[in-house]
This record gives sequence, C-alpha cells and structure tokens, in this order.
Amino acid sequence: MNSIKRKVLNNRGIALITVILIISIIVAVAIELNRSARAAIYDAANISDGIKLTYIAKSGFYGAAALLANYDNNYDSLRDNWAKSELLSAQSTTLFTDGSFMTIVEDEAGKIPLNKLVNGNEYNQVIKDILIRLLCLPEFGLDERKANEIVDSIKDWIDADSSASGYGAETSYYSSLDPPYEAKNAQLDCIEELLMVKGITSEIFYGTKDKPGLAGFVTADSEGAININTAPKMVLRALSPDITVELADKVDEYRRKDGNDLSSTAWFLIVTGVTIKPELITVKSNYFKIISVGSMKNMQQNLSGVVKRSGKSVQIIKWRQD
Repeated sequence: MNSIKRKVLNNRGIALITVILIISIIVAVAIELNRSARAAIYDAANISDGIKLTYIAKSGFYGAAALLANYDNNYDSLRDNWAKSELLSAQSTTLFTDGSFMTIVEDEAGKIPLNKLVNGNEYNQVIKDILIRLLCLPEFGLDERKANEIVDSIKDWIDADSSASGYGAETSYYSSLDPPYEAKNAQLDCIEELLMVKGITSEIFYGTKDKPGLAGFVTADSEGAININTAPKMVLRALSPDITVELADKVDEYRRKDGNDLSSTAWFLIVTGVTIKPELITVKSNYFKIISVGSMKNMQQNLSGVVKRSGKSVQIIKWRQD
C-alpha cells in the first residue's frame, strides 16, 4: 500500500515538474513573441517615417524645379525666384505637420566647365588659365606648382590619350595605388570623380572650416560659357587677372540690385572696364543643381540632382539619394 502511495506521489511530482516546464516554455515563447511583435511595430513605424521623410525631401526638390520652370526672363540672375529658394524652404514648415525641407539651387553655368578643359587631347588654354587662376587665389592656400599639378591631372583624366601632361598622371600612376584603378580618359560624369584625380584631396574638394572647396566652383554640366549674372565671386576673379576682390564685390552689388539691366553681357564691361572674350561669358543658363534636405524628428534625408531647363520644361538628368 505504501509503495503504491509513493508511486502515485512520484507520478504527481513528475507531472507537476512537467507542467511547470511547459508553462515556463510557454511564458518564454510569449515574451519572445511580444518582443518580436513590438520590434516589428517599431520597424514598421520607422519604415513609415522613412517613406514620409523621402517624400518631404522630394517635395523640396520638385518645388525648386517648379521655380526654375516658372520664369519669364531671357536671362538668369541671382534676383530670380529660383535663387531665393530659402523662401520656399521657410514655407515648408506649413506644409507638413512633423517635418520640413531646405532647398538650395545652384546655377551650373556660373561655374567653371571642366569638360571644356580639353579639345581632343589638347588644352583649351582659356579654361586652363581660368582654372589655374582660381586655384591660385589666396583662399585656397595652394602654390602655383600644386595648382598646375591639379589642372594637368584633370586634363589627363579627361583626355583620351595615355601620355601624362606636365605634373599630371595617367593609368601608369593610378595603377600603382592601393587599390589600383585606371585613368578614365573620358569626360567627367560628375565632379565627385575629382576625388580620384591626382593632387585633389578631400580637403581641396570639399573645403575646410577655413578654406573653400573646389566643388563649389566647377561643374561637369555646362554648355561652356560662364554666366556672369550668377557666378560666385571667386569665379569672377578667375575670369581675368584684372578682376580684383574690389571689382568682384562691385560686380556682385550691381547684379543683385533691382532695376539694373542684366539682359546682356555688356553690363560687365561697363561696370569693370575689363574685356572678356564674348564666347566665354553669357547671361543665360540651362543646367541647375538642386539640393533638398528633408527633416523629420531626428532624421534627415538628402537628395540632389542636376536638371536641364529647356523653355518651361525641366528634365532631371542626374539624381542622387543619400
């Protein structure tokens, strides 16, 4: 009888332990499912926020493109609505309940056209001189040899031959680097390629707290002539050795003042007294870079692209999302 009781008690003990183990497993599974469910909800919310953020940034981009399309002048200047995109950015806070965008529009025709540096395999001497004058401006802090190295290397990167120019470099140089690569020997698709060119460091390209970056003054998207109505003052100074800091400031003041006639390049000679080859300068632009930064909560989304304007039609030719 006692042995039977002990056997029953033992069976009950095993059953109790089994039940406890099963309950523990169920609880653990429930906790994990709950954690996974909460994680999935958070992930879904983040994905939703990311989608919203992208569309906020796109709104800034397309809003700037609309400003470019909506123009009536036969010339482009810093007095145009597209050049005042900070007003559009300020209005964006009223468009979204929990986000906003900041847009910047840059006239690519106001920059030095790097793809025009080479004619065949030879220098376009005019563009070369402008580029060297730019790099030799005191703001960059480069000596003349370094400036020539950079310009020669850009030429070698673009031209079709494999002969190094002056201080430049071709595939024989780049293949010795780690990792090795080849000279492109074709036109630039984007100015970021310059980071692969001999002599151009990230500090020279992007600039520092104390020095400007080359990226702000050159372009891979231009028909060649430089728009004097929109060019940065450092580009104006590079157009001729006769354009001083004071003259560039005078030019900038004139072209920003309402009422001054900017419809032809004639005003530049009147204001500066400096003659520039007519084929080198213009007052009309077709290529523009749009940068739009969407912000929401603690997140940001950067979009940038180059558009080509033909009449009132704007076509995106390059697009980048960071």
